[in-house]
Amino acid sequence: MLSQPIHHDKPFQFFYFDSAFSKEQCTALEDLFLLDGVWQHRDGAFYRCSLRDVTENIPSTFQTEVLNKMREITGLPLVDRVLVTAQRMLPGQVIGIHSDRPLLGFEIVRLVVQLNKEWQPEHGGVLQLFASPESAVVFSVNPEYNKAFGFILNEDSYHGVTEVTQPRQTVVFNFWHAANTPELAEHIKTLFTNIKFSELPAALDPVASAAELNLPEQTTLHAGTTAIALQRWGYDESTLVTGYLHSAGISICDTQDAETYAAVLLADWVAFLHRNSFDLAQWQILQRNLQRRKVFPRLKPTWQLCF
Repeated sequence: MLSQPIHHDKPFQFFYFDSAFSKEQCTALEDLFLLDGVWQHRDGAFYRCSLRDVTENIPSTFQTEVLNKMREITGLPLVDRVLVTAQRMLPGQVIGIHSDRPLLGFEIVRLVVQLNKEWQPEHGGVLQLFASPESAVVFSVNPEYNKAFGFILNEDSYHGVTEVTQPRQTVVFNFWHAANTPELAEHIKTLFTNIKFSELPAALDPVASAAELNLPEQTTLHAGTTAIALQRWGYDESTLVTGYLHSAGISICDTQDAETYAAVLLADWVAFLHRNSFDLAQWQILQRNLQRRKVFPRLKPTWQLCF
């Protein structure tokens, strides 16, 4: 199962298998398309196919095997959560160029298994990879039977599927990073419920006013959101100002106070997650900066979900 992956770095990190599963395992995956159930039909301008959640139809032992292999291949701390969907494309359908960036609480790794017997080039359905939405095709993966394609989602993982002339069947396994779970998404949603920047202390007003005159709105919104997180964790005005300046890029937090340092970096990260998507590279930097640090009581609930 999932042995001898072939790795590539361009146009983004991905890997594929010429023969992903055993004959018996492939037959079991094919049988998913014969089950009764409701399919979700996508018929948008660029994304046309039918999907169905088949997770409960996959034995837990098989899911665990695949999950463990994906941990080994990617080197990522993937949690014990797997979502499996069956995807069907019919003649005339196509999936345009898009990027599956990992939004807050969404999956980080995807494995796409092809189940198309006797596929021929004229059948279409080729997975194409791009460096940008405007670039030429950098790499193509034919939807041949038992071929699988895996990748780590990021904002630059541009790909699409050419129009099919024969039905195309794939099974997609989705995996979550330990630092971007649905539980974290709910926690951050609660943390930033009913944001009102007017509630921030007056001590921050001159700093924020000066920043708003010179910096992009997105930057000052991020800095203000960082201050909100610190305020809701119960930190004083001085720490809020330090957090704002750090997140706005005006001055880097280099305090010798361990708790202030940890609080500012963590607040900056959750503010980023609240307004953006999960960024694996940035999380790894955060992890390096805060590893082996003391977990302070008021940061503990957020800390545990982020690490």
